[in-house]
Amino acid sequence: MEFPSFIFLLPLLCSFYLIWKWVAAKRDKECYILDYQCYKPTDDRMVGTEFGGELIKRNKNLGLNEYKFLLKAIVSAGIGEQTYAPRIVFSGREESPTLADGLSEMEEFFFDSVEKLLARSGFSPQEIDLLVVNVSMFSSVPSLASRIINRYKLKDNIKVFNLTGMGCSASLISLDVVQNVFKSYRNVNALLVTSESLSPNWYAGNDKSMILANCLFRCGGCVILLTNNRTLKHRAMFKLKCLVRTHHGARDESYGCCTQKEDEQGRVGFFLAKNLPKAATRAFVDNLRQISPKILPVRELLRFLVVTLLRQYSHRHGSATKGALTKSVINFKTGVDHFCIHTGGKAVIDGIGMSLDLTEHDLEPARMTLHRFGNTSASSLWYVLAYMEAKKRLKKGDRIFMISFGAGFKCNSCLWEVTRDLTVSGDGNVWNDCIDSYPPNSLANPFMEKYGWIQNENESTFKLLL
Repeated sequence: MEFPSFIFLLPLLCSFYLIWKWVAAKRDKECYILDYQCYKPTDDRMVGTEFGGELIKRNKNLGLNEYKFLLKAIVSAGIGEQTYAPRIVFSGREESPTLADGLSEMEEFFFDSVEKLLARSGFSPQEIDLLVVNVSMFSSVPSLASRIINRYKLKDNIKVFNLTGMGCSASLISLDVVQNVFKSYRNVNALLVTSESLSPNWYAGNDKSMILANCLFRCGGCVILLTNNRTLKHRAMFKLKCLVRTHHGARDESYGCCTQKEDEQGRVGFFLAKNLPKAATRAFVDNLRQISPKILPVRELLRFLVVTLLRQYSHRHGSATKGALTKSVINFKTGVDHFCIHTGGKAVIDGIGMSLDLTEHDLEPARMTLHRFGNTSASSLWYVLAYMEAKKRLKKGDRIFMISFGAGFKCNSCLWEVTRDLTVSGDGNVWNDCIDSYPPNSLANPFMEKYGWIQNENESTFKLLL
C-alpha cells in the first residue's frame, strides 16, 4: 500500500475504532431486569373487615369523631379485605413495638423472596456483585443489607447501599443507584430489595393527619435481579430506557407535607398534611416536563407545542377557537403502552389518570393492586407490574411508564421496554392464585355495611354501644 493511501485511511480506521468502542461501552451500561419476586405474606396476616374493626376499637384514644373519620377514610381508600398487616397488630402489641418486631418483619420478607428469586433464576449468592436495600422507616445495626449478606454469605467485595428515609419513591431511587453503578462497571449482577417496616410505625394516637396512614399502608416487598451483562440480555424481561428524579425538598411546603413525627402525646406516627395533593401535583408536573422529551415521539412534542401556542394566541385575542383548544394535554400514549402507577391511594390514582387522560383499562393494574395489597410503599410499583404480566398484557417492544411519589417531596419516574413476550406468567408471580378473579364486579368496601351505624350516633349513645 502506498504511503499517501495509508495516511488517508488511518483517520478513517481510527474513527471506526472509536465508534465501535463507544457502541460497545454503551451496550455494557444497559440496565436489564432478569427477574423479580413480589412478597405475599401468609394468610394469617390478612386484615379483613372483622379484624380491621377490632383493631380500631382497641385504640382507646379514639372518640366518635375519629371513628367517623376512619370509616369514611377506609371506605374511600380503595383497599379490599385481603391486604396484610404486621404480626405485631395480631398479637395486640401495636402500641409497644420492639426492635425484634421490626427485624422479624423484615427478615420474614427477605428470607422468603430472596430465596425464591435466586432459586428460580439459577443465580448463586456468590454471583451477586451489587446489593441495594431500601426500607424507609426502619434502620438497624448491623444494617438490613448486612443481614442479607450474612444470611446468604455474599462475597467480600460486594458493593452495598442501604437507603432509609426515601419514602414511597425509594424503589426508583435504588434503581438509579444501580444504573449509575452499571455505568462504571461491566458485567455486574445486582439485587435490589425494596420494602417498608410497619411494626414500629403503627400509629396508636388520635391525630387524624397521622392515623390516616394506618388505613393506607400495608405489608409487602419486592426483590429484583438486574444486570448490565450483555450476554444475559436474552434472558431479560425489561430494559431501562430512562429515569428522571424530581426533588422539591427546597420548598418548605413540599418538605413538610409528609413527615414522621410525634403527636402532642409523644406517639410516633407518619403525618400527612392537607397540602400533600398540591405538593404532589407540583412535583409531578416538573417531573413530566423533564421526562416527556425523553419518552415521547417528536411529532407529539411538536403537536403539543403548536396547540399550546394556538391556545395562547386565542387567549390573548379572544378568538372563537378558544373553546376548542381548552384541552391541550400531551398524549402520553403515543410513547407509552402501559402505566405503572404508585398505589398511594384512590385519589392518587384518580389524579394521575385525569392528568394523563388515561382510561380505566390503563388504571386497572394500579386500582387492583391497591384493592388486593394496599399501599405497600416503595414496592407497590412492582405489584402493579406483576398484575400486567399476570394479565398477559406485556408484549415484546411495549413501553412501561413507572411513576412514584415520596416524602421529601419527591416524584420519580422511568420508562421500561419489554424485551420479550411475557404472555406466560412466571411461577413466582404474586397474582397467580387470584388473577382470574380480578377485576371483581365491585370494589365496594364492606366497612360501610358493617359499621355504617356510626354515622348516626352521638356521643352519649356511642359510649353505651362501646
